[in-house]
Amino acid sequence: MAELWGSLGAPAPGRSCVLQVISARRGEGTSTVARELALFAARRAGRKTWLVDMDLGTAAQYQALAMEAERYGALGPAVAASPDGSVFFTVQPPAPRPDGGVWPDARYLSAHGVGGTRLWVTRFNREALRGPQKVHVIPGAEYWTALRRHAEVVIIDSPSADRSQAGLAIAQHMDQTILVVSAQQPDVKPPAQLRDAIASAGGRCAGVFFNQASVQPPAFLKAILP
Repeated sequence: MAELWGSLGAPAPGRSCVLQVISARRGEGTSTVARELALFAARRAGRKTWLVDMDLGTAAQYQALAMEAERYGALGPAVAASPDGSVFFTVQPPAPRPDGGVWPDARYLSAHGVGGTRLWVTRFNREALRGPQKVHVIPGAEYWTALRRHAEVVIIDSPSADRSQAGLAIAQHMDQTILVVSAQQPDVKPPAQLRDAIASAGGRCAGVFFNQASVQPPAFLKAILP
């Protein structure tokens, strides 16, 4: 994580950075990379860090941190995860309120402090959905702009491209996108296609994180390394 953090270039004091971590295929270890990078940024680099979980179906990051509380620290109580009411998704149809209005989308997203450190993790409260309600990621910049004013480092754990287009929808608003490739996946085509899709969507691919790597990455990665 120290090498990855250093290669990205630490933001200058007073400036924030928003990083997306994504893979072309499920099972590449993206969530682990995102979680460990967030932990490093918060504890070793001393930055106020938010880990945003874009998997709105399982709350995987929240669950992983809760299961390893001895290592990461206990999770704090739920608080609002939006500084200004904006979020990166919409819930449709909206839930009606007794006063005739509708519940705002931001009520479905909470944040929890991790171990009393500078690290926070988001959790989508899927249990609050009712009946036919569905959640959809939206490509707007409002939420990411708000978090830039609230945190020094924002790390987004996006679902793999073979599961969801969410990562491509937000790519243009990221400072950098880190592409994770597993040692057990020798096929170069899907990561290369995702790299090109990120660029076409207006994003910037910082490079490839070779998960479970040896000292030297295999030759096939040379085709997609920047």
